[in-house]
Amino acid sequence: MLMEGFGTLLWLISLVVLGIGIFAFVDAVMRREDAYRAADKQTKRFWLIILGLVVVVNLLPFGLILFQIIGLIATIVYLVDVRPALKQVMGGGPRRGGSSSDGPYGPFNGR
Repeated sequence: MLMEGFGTLLWLISLVVLGIGIFAFVDAVMRREDAYRAADKQTKRFWLIILGLVVVVNLLPFGLILFQIIGLIATIVYLVDVRPALKQVMGGGPRRGGSSSDGPYGPFNGR
């Protein structure tokens, strides 16, 4: 009974990792090629190949745990490093409100 529960837990974790990988792959597809160069990250083709392999490895019926862990690390790198840099380059960075003339400490009115 304990092993069945452990198997179910591993299956759920694999499903979550697959979902995160698919999300990262789709996000990479949606970004422009020039944004990758402007953000000084690897090329779009590089990330599409890596994230595509992550999805394929996670879809395989037999467990390649080492490759799944490597793929998870690559997906996390994309999501926490590359994706925010791309969003900033493309103008989709975090908005805190205020006008376009606001500086880091408040409005800049040229005085």
